[in-house]
Amino acid sequence: MQVKGSFQLMKSLNRSVILNKIRTDGPISRADIAKETHLTPPTVSSIVKELLETGMIKESSQGVSKGGRKPTMLIINASNFYIIGLDVGPTLMKSVLTDLNGTLVTESQTPIPQPTSNDELLELMKVTVQQLIASQQGKQDKIIGIGVGMHGVVDVEEGVSLFAPNLQLQDIYIKDFLEEEFGILVKVENDARAMALGELWFGNGNGAENIVTVNLGRGIGAGIIINGKLFHGENSIAGEIGHMTIDIRGPKCSCGNYGCLQTLASGPALAEKAAREIAIGKQSLLQDMVDNNLEEIGGRLIHEAAKKGDQLSIDILKEAGLYLGIGLTNLIHTLNPNRIIIGGGVSQAGEFLLDSVKTTIQSRGLTKSAKNTEVLLSKLGANATALGAVSLILVELFSRTDTD
Repeated sequence: MQVKGSFQLMKSLNRSVILNKIRTDGPISRADIAKETHLTPPTVSSIVKELLETGMIKESSQGVSKGGRKPTMLIINASNFYIIGLDVGPTLMKSVLTDLNGTLVTESQTPIPQPTSNDELLELMKVTVQQLIASQQGKQDKIIGIGVGMHGVVDVEEGVSLFAPNLQLQDIYIKDFLEEEFGILVKVENDARAMALGELWFGNGNGAENIVTVNLGRGIGAGIIINGKLFHGENSIAGEIGHMTIDIRGPKCSCGNYGCLQTLASGPALAEKAAREIAIGKQSLLQDMVDNNLEEIGGRLIHEAAKKGDQLSIDILKEAGLYLGIGLTNLIHTLNPNRIIIGGGVSQAGEFLLDSVKTTIQSRGLTKSAKNTEVLLSKLGANATALGAVSLILVELFSRTDTD
C-alpha cells in the first residue's frame, strides 16, 4: 500500500521558517511574517501562496488595520493533514493517527506475540499502519509521516532498532522497511526520548527548554531535552537511567550489574517485592486479589490495593518513590532541568509514588532551587509515547531552518 504523502512537497518547498512562524504565532499576517523572519515581502507572499495551494495553511480572518486595508491573517490548517505514531513496547503496540495539533483521530493497540522475530514485528507494524490508513477513506494522501517510539537502543539516523532487550531482538530496520512499504517519511526514536518530545509539544513540558521525562514501566528510561532539543549522547544511550546504580548491594539486574534503579522501582521490581513480602508472611489485600497466585501480582494491582488502604502496597510504592527520588536527584545535580515529568505504567500510582519522590528530592537536593525542581506526572497517559512518535514528524516539518 503506497501512500503519496505531502511531506516531501513541504520539504522541497522548504518553507519551515514560515510554517513554524505561523504555527507558533498564528493568526499572523504576511507583513508580520516578513518583519519577524527578515524575509522580503515578495518572498513571503510567494511562499504563502504555495503553502495555501498545498492546504498546509489557510486564511482565517481579517487583522487590525494599521492605516490601510485590514491584513488577512494566516493559521496552520492542522486538521487537513495527519501523522501516524507507533509505540512499540515490550508487550503491546499502541498506535494513533492525529492531526498536526496532536488531536487524536483514531487509536488502537495490538498485543505483540511472545516470542517474536524481526520479520514478524515489522509485519505487525505494516498491518497496523495499513489499518490506520484505510480508516481515512479518500484522505490517504493527507498522511505525511510515520513516527515510531521503540524501546531499547535506537540508531536514530538510520532508523534502526539496534537492541530491544525485552523482546530480545537486534538490528530491526524499521525506517527502511516502512518507507519502502508506504512511500512516506518515517522517523524512529527510543520510546523514552519520544515521550519527552511529546511532552514538549503536547504535554507538561510545553514552554520549558530543559526537561527530563522518565518512562517508568517494565524498565526505566529517560528522555532528555536540552535547549528545546532531544539529547542523544555520543552513542545514543543518553537517558538509560534505569541502569544508574542506586544500591551496590542491591538485586542483580538484567544488564549484569547490581542495584540498578530498575531493579528497585520498575513494575516487575514492585511485583517481585510484593510477592516476596507476602511469601514470608506479610498480610496484604493482594493475596485475595490474585487468589494466592503471587505470580499474578503486577504494578496495577499494587496501585489498586494501595487505593483500598493496603499497607504493604502503600509501603512498596513509597519505597519505590524513595529510590526513584534518589535517581532523579542525581539527574538534577547533573542536568539541572526546568522540570521532570514522570510517565509510563507505574506512574499511574500517582501521589502514592510522587509524594515520596518529592520528599526525597527535598531532603537530598544540593541547593534550594534543586530541592524545588518541579516534578509532574505526564498528562498524556497511555498514549504518551505514541504522541511523542507523532512529534518526531512535527519536528522535521516545522523545525528545519535551512533553505534550498
